[in-house]
Amino acid sequence: MPELRLRSELHRAGYRYRVDLRLDLVGARVRPDIVFTRRRVAVFVDGCFWHSCPEHGREPRANTDYWGPKLARNRERDRSNTLLLQEAGWTVVRLWEHVPIDEAVLAVREALKDADKRAK
Repeated sequence: MPELRLRSELHRAGYRYRVDLRLDLVGARVRPDIVFTRRRVAVFVDGCFWHSCPEHGREPRANTDYWGPKLARNRERDRSNTLLLQEAGWTVVRLWEHVPIDEAVLAVREALKDADKRAK
């Protein structure tokens, strides 16, 4: 699973974070894949199929009456959760599962650096 690999690489680099942490926001409960609580950075690793990646996502051929609305709800929930987190002062990092691990780690590091700068 891509989020496990990212967690492993971040841990190896010395970062400490929370996993499976529910964030109770006004209007929703959100569970990012990785949460840096003190820095208020939430990281999501989105699967290409489940979150309709524009590069690798595809429309299902079977049971389209179920999958079409399901994937649309996933996309809408992603947009809504990102907006709610940002409104609550969080930095949101969304990565596709196909992003190379070194690029994913770099994106998280940059978000953490920006969060540190804002805190000063």
